[in-house]
Amino acid sequence: MGRFVYSMNVSIDLRIEQVPGDNGAGEWLRIDEEYHRAANEQARGVSAIVHGRVFYEAMEEFWPRAADDDSLPDFLQDYGRIWTAKPKVLVSRTRTTALHNTTIMARGALGQLAELRAVTQGRIGVGGANIATQLLRHGLLDELLLWTHPAYLGFGRTLFDDYDRPLDLELLGDARFDSGVTMRHYAILRNGDAR
Repeated sequence: MGRFVYSMNVSIDLRIEQVPGDNGAGEWLRIDEEYHRAANEQARGVSAIVHGRVFYEAMEEFWPRAADDDSLPDFLQDYGRIWTAKPKVLVSRTRTTALHNTTIMARGALGQLAELRAVTQGRIGVGGANIATQLLRHGLLDELLLWTHPAYLGFGRTLFDDYDRPLDLELLGDARFDSGVTMRHYAILRNGDAR
């Protein structure tokens, strides 16, 4: 059985956007080569990726072109190739077409995602707060991969949308980067899970 892993850039107060719709482009982010190479390795290790529509469209706008853009550094081109090649699921009620190795799930998506998890080996990356929150509410989200940037935003969109229940986590691994960014990988514990 696969494991859904929500990977997201966050501030120290667990905000993912300061301005609505900034889609990961906030000035508070410290994304450098070291960070990007580590993120590339994480992405390379997933079996598939699940995105909500907004997150998918932000990715779709840049990464397919980046794969072949010789004006970009090699680590950005590399991520473009990784993202474009990975099997992806787009959860959307409004999109009817998608490129780049993408399948669209609309009605009944949570049931289909549960089936995907059951038949997939390894980690399944999750991008987008809305879809991650839905997976969490239905007991399908297994892990968090938080890239914490040294910034306190004080307001803005949080890691999960309208979720106010406690989560018990187990630290699986961590890393620190010269930029001050830390990466922490957690398992989400459920009743009966070992510590």
